Amino acid sequence: MKAARILLAAGASGSGKTLITCGLLQALVNRGLKTASFKCGPDYIDPMFHSRVIGAKSRNLDTFFTAPDRTRSLMGKACMKEGADLAVIEGVMGYYDGLGGVSVRGSSYELSVQTGTPVILVVNGRGMSLSIAALIRGFMDMYPDQMIRGVILNRVSKGVCERLTPIIEEKLGIAVIGYVPETEVICFPSRHLGLMMPEEIVSLREQIQKFASLLEETLDIRKLKTIAEAAEPLNWKEDPMHVQRLEDAGSGKLRIGVAMDAAFCFYYEDNLDFLRELGAEIVYFSPLTDAALPENLSGLYMGGGYPELHGEQLSQNASMKQSIREAVEGGMPCLAECGAFMYLHEAMEDADGRFWPMVGLVPGKAVKKGRLVRFGYAVLTSETDTILGPKGLQMPVHEFHYWDTTCEEGCFEAHKPLTERRWHCMYQKKQLLAGFPHFYFQADEEMALHYVEVCRNYADGYLREQEMRNEKWKI
Repeated sequence: MKAARILLAAGASGSGKTLITCGLLQALVNRGLKTASFKCGPDYIDPMFHSRVIGAKSRNLDTFFTAPDRTRSLMGKACMKEGADLAVIEGVMGYYDGLGGVSVRGSSYELSVQTGTPVILVVNGRGMSLSIAALIRGFMDMYPDQMIRGVILNRVSKGVCERLTPIIEEKLGIAVIGYVPETEVICFPSRHLGLMMPEEIVSLREQIQKFASLLEETLDIRKLKTIAEAAEPLNWKEDPMHVQRLEDAGSGKLRIGVAMDAAFCFYYEDNLDFLRELGAEIVYFSPLTDAALPENLSGLYMGGGYPELHGEQLSQNASMKQSIREAVEGGMPCLAECGAFMYLHEAMEDADGRFWPMVGLVPGKAVKKGRLVRFGYAVLTSETDTILGPKGLQMPVHEFHYWDTTCEEGCFEAHKPLTERRWHCMYQKKQLLAGFPHFYFQADEEMALHYVEVCRNYADGYLREQEMRNEKWKI
């Protein structure tokens, strides 16, 4: 498959990748190009911004979670689904920054090499001139198979870019795509988990459009497009084991309730797609505003987000809390990640330090620590059978949270790769599995298959119970 594509990388976090990615996506859309967008790594918020621009779901590509063939397959399927003329991948952290800060595993570099994607390096040139060329040279000399084919000079003037362009292009043999000046045209505010949510930013679309217009003046988008089109064929194919798993998954009515609102919105789109491929109907509901769960659910999948910003409203929606509690206590399978885990506690501390009564399924409190408790990848090993699989199952996960729990129970052992750090996590009771880790179903499809099977068994039992009840009262 010939797929035009680029990866926007940088020397460090905070170099302007997300701003430039969104502006570039908008510029491409304005030119009538169908685009697909991706985020390298496990970030949830950056893809939301991408999606606002392109009008289609942005997806994650993560080489810690998936093997090279699977990564290319996920990318190829998404590009084909969107009918993309060009795909843009936003990198993570610095270009070579990966696992544990000492490995390229999971880095933008690893993704670019595994997918054969040309890299445009965004360089924060503020306060530099000729040293910018030396900085770029360092990135190019780090590994011989690096994919850097061009640079964007960020936070520099037109004059600096014009003076440095012939030096960079002649000495380093890569293209200077242009520059981005210091500007107040656009600003993405941040909080503890990263950028604020797109819907929280006033006039976001207008800001992005203005920024796209600026990039049309300062970047040579035609040159960038030429680099993207020179990418080697993606060479992907559907994994036959994946196809077989779908065929073996069974059938039957399956409705999975997914919490989706301002408090709970952190989901990998590929997770939801895989559940749909396995025959599940995704039914969204809001713990903030809905009175109760949707009817006839087979299971619950509740993701992360910012529940700590909505503590009072979540607490006061007593009917929804009761609906969730009764469903789970009645045996409905429920997978709850991070923010949802906090919501299911007896009480949760909000961002202002106030405690609010919550659902009450997890003993103890979710408490604010004022610091990053855990960040990064881990590998979980189940110490008992769960709704995700049997005892002994290993699965890669990601954690990123400033809150912690007073609940000391844990049915998984977590191991921090490249270290000896280990801890217990995940609370289980009946068919509830809840904890801070975020799961990526594509990393081990058996997780999703087992979860769906458990949900289907629950639904079958519920339907039989309903039929028996109807038969009992039939006249």
